[in-house]
Amino acid sequence: MELYDFNRYNMAHRAAAVWEKGHFLAVRQSGDCRICLYAMGKFFAEVWYQTDNNQIELVRGFKSIACLQPYLELVDLSDIIS
Repeated sequence: MELYDFNRYNMAHRAAAVWEKGHFLAVRQSGDCRICLYAMGKFFAEVWYQTDNNQIELVRGFKSIACLQPYLELVDLSDIIS
């Protein structure tokens, strides 16, 4: 799946694609949302959950390194760095 195709889908279809093909990487909190990061092969996807009702607010795909910045401190590389 390509990023362009993923972003053309409606939110429900994007969420289904993440559950089917995504590999969970990290989770972070932003305000009242919990944001989960997934690797989707050639791009990344975020799923934004409203913590009050556990409803999906947003599913978005991206390739930008800048969008990964909030996750850098959450990733533990100690097992792969010798």
